[in-house]
Amino acid sequence: MIVLGIDPGLANLGLGLVEGDVRKARHLHHVCLTTESAWIMPRRLQYLHEEVTRLIAEYRPEAVAIEDQILRKQADVAFKVGQAFGVVQLACAQAGVPVHAYGPMQVKKALVGTGRAEKEQVIYMVKASLGVRELFNNHAADALALALTHLAHQPMQTAAARLARA
Repeated sequence: MIVLGIDPGLANLGLGLVEGDVRKARHLHHVCLTTESAWIMPRRLQYLHEEVTRLIAEYRPEAVAIEDQILRKQADVAFKVGQAFGVVQLACAQAGVPVHAYGPMQVKKALVGTGRAEKEQVIYMVKASLGVRELFNNHAADALALALTHLAHQPMQTAAARLARA
């Protein structure tokens, strides 16, 4: 299974692709898309949509795992992240790729074993799980963590779907 993890953001949007299953995952690609604050909003959103669409077409993931964030204190940040979240979901819908949302605590629990893990612990587990030694952008690391989280949850989701059909 190929999974595309996405850490949504308007200024920085992390993308990470993994292949395999929960026991053995392989790193395929990661990148952080950056938009310039001087760009008008439609141009920023168009760029994100085009790049996510291109990556989906190139790697053909079977699922997308996206961070489901709740930003209560900064309404302006939440609005911008929400717009990026929307264009990402549009790109996925247009490609027919199912989207699964995971909260930060779910990611931490899946990778480290506790929902209270520190960011450094999550990054360490991403590197260890995928055999990636290089230092990379935190947004891309978060995206890879989301993809790994989906691989961890996928067997349970498959079993639940079978039960629902029975």
